[in-house]
Amino acid sequence: MTEIGRSGAHDRVVSSLGTAIVNGDLAPDDDLDVAALQERFSVSRTAVREALRVLAAKGLVGARPRRGTFVAPREHWALLDADVLRWRFADRVDETFLDELGEVRLTVEPAVARMAALRRTDRDLADLEDALAAMRTAAGRAAVDHVEADLAFHHALLRAAHNELMTQMATAIEAGLRLRDQFVHATLTSESADKHAEVLLAVRKQRPKAAESTMRALIERSIADVELAKKVHGEQAQH
Repeated sequence: MTEIGRSGAHDRVVSSLGTAIVNGDLAPDDDLDVAALQERFSVSRTAVREALRVLAAKGLVGARPRRGTFVAPREHWALLDADVLRWRFADRVDETFLDELGEVRLTVEPAVARMAALRRTDRDLADLEDALAAMRTAAGRAAVDHVEADLAFHHALLRAAHNELMTQMATAIEAGLRLRDQFVHATLTSESADKHAEVLLAVRKQRPKAAESTMRALIERSIADVELAKKVHGEQAQH
């Protein structure tokens, strides 16, 4: 088998098993038999073992002596892993994830805005202004343009907070934010550039309380957009 062929087989097994696990088709504690998987996917034993190692690194599978490999308990899963998030959204909208993401953002991002107002540099302000300009340019364009501009603004704000641990924590949910934005922007036309401009103004003027409150209002608006998007998706599913 060529290198490309091995890679393709490996990726196919990882994606198929990962999707089955996170969507509940394979339940926690279910055994994963290497020989059976080799026959099911028509791949080599090496490809199966490599795929299981990838899934183990994401916390989706475990292994014990004399038992072998099995689906790991959900509390072990790397729920913020980019692949795990993508698999959760593969066939349906995971509304629980969207709700939990809103709660995390409401906890983290107002604090980030407050820190940014106290610590931002001229370079940080320039990055924020560039991102805001991109958001305004994206108005009326494809959803992907909205998503990228929105993510650029939030990344710039995180950098402006100059807190490495906070940046690591929030960067971990980037894939979740991307999926959330795609879900909302594919359903709604929501103009949020003005709200982001209010956050930027507070950061520029070094007003931490104002930055925190405007970011909180922005996230609350974002949560409301998700709720509306869920309703629209629900209505579309009924037709």
